Amino acid sequence: MHSDTKPAVVIDATLTNTLEELKKYEPIFHRPELGFSRTDFEAMMMPDFWEVGASGRRYSREYVLAELEKRYSHGLYHDVWETSDFHCRRLAEKIYLLTYTLLQDGTRKTRRTTIWQRETGWKAVFHQGTIVQEP
Repeated sequence: MHSDTKPAVVIDATLTNTLEELKKYEPIFHRPELGFSRTDFEAMMMPDFWEVGASGRRYSREYVLAELEKRYSHGLYHDVWETSDFHCRRLAEKIYLLTYTLLQDGTRKTRRTTIWQRETGWKAVFHQGTIVQEP
């Protein structure tokens, strides 16, 4: 990868606390300490939440909830998640963009983006995962 293709990421020191709070939610929907029932997941999402998966497909809130419910119906699944390269940017009042890199089971690397809104707690507005194709 050419060095001129990488963005210059500016760290806003005033967002340090926000970044630390949001890191506790990622990878999104894979934090057992936040719960793993449909009700728990609903509480983490805005009513108009949607996502773009690593496949490029778009998924509605209802589809994501149904898939999460199916995935966790047999108990927790045990992938190993390694997160790194977190960055947080304020987009508007109470709206933040969180980006990071996710390595799943030491083999599948994706770049992740979640837009979070601070309500009575943090709620996801949008999420996207993109598979990294590095030479």
